[in-house]
Amino acid sequence: MSVALPVLAALLLCHAALSSLCLAMDRHHAQVFGRKPAAWLAHALRVAGWSLLGLALGYCGRHWGWAIGPVAWFGFLSAAALALVFALPYASRLTGRLAVASLAGGLVLMFS
Repeated sequence: MSVALPVLAALLLCHAALSSLCLAMDRHHAQVFGRKPAAWLAHALRVAGWSLLGLALGYCGRHWGWAIGPVAWFGFLSAAALALVFALPYASRLTGRLAVASLAGGLVLMFS
């Protein structure tokens, strides 16, 4: 197995998780979709975001061991947050589509 596939899977899962938490906020949801989210949608996005963060942490711990996995997870979170911080103001419409694509790609790579 290539080393790049687990790294990419963890990075995509972290990006999807942070994007979900970001889109649960009124301001960012309105920035991306042009309207505020319904209460049930904001709650679902928060639950999905925290669940994906836990899934990414479990994946990193399972793949690299629990001594290195959480450290790698924090690194992937930092890289995903940096990508999200630069993408949201400049390509806000693309951010929603990129979140769905990163979720799909992360899950496919995780289970392959």
